[in-house]
Amino acid sequence: MESLVVPVLILLAVVAGVTVAYRAGRKRKAAHPSTPAQPAATSHELARAAADRLSEEEHRRLYALIAQGQAMAAIKLYYEITGEGLRASRDAVGALAAHPQPYRRHEPPQSVQEDDDDEPQRFPYRYRAIASKGDVTREVSSNMLNDEIYGRIRTLARSGDTEAAANALTRHSDISLTQAREFIALLDD
Repeated sequence: MESLVVPVLILLAVVAGVTVAYRAGRKRKAAHPSTPAQPAATSHELARAAADRLSEEEHRRLYALIAQGQAMAAIKLYYEITGEGLRASRDAVGALAAHPQPYRRHEPPQSVQEDDDDEPQRFPYRYRAIASKGDVTREVSSNMLNDEIYGRIRTLARSGDTEAAANALTRHSDISLTQAREFIALLDD
């Protein structure tokens, strides 16, 4: 029996040490919670984003360096152009080398067109808008309406500009102005 006391004491000491180490690790993790990692962009997505940051001349110069095998010069050029960190520049150049991207001309953002255009856009589906108040229900179905346009019409109606809302609804559907006013009156809460 005495011969078992020493191994049991050693076993208890080891269990106590493991327990203390485990608790210390949990406390350290609780003190420094890790931020949830953002999913890393794929190499192809990174290459596309990197290419979009380059002008046509910069794109040509960068790919010339990559084609000549001058990776360090390409990283330096990308770093100077974009101002990103060295690691981000290295990753971007590596992605551009692995997934060559054609130069895409940057088109200026199109200005939001007002609803004053002559012919509204026609969609391949019919949009149904329903408004009701009490026992009265009105429905407008049109292939010139969508969520965005209907949302603007509702915003106009709720802001008190019911005439502009009725005109916009008439322009984007095949109903009369009187019918549009009746419909808008049901939206005005």
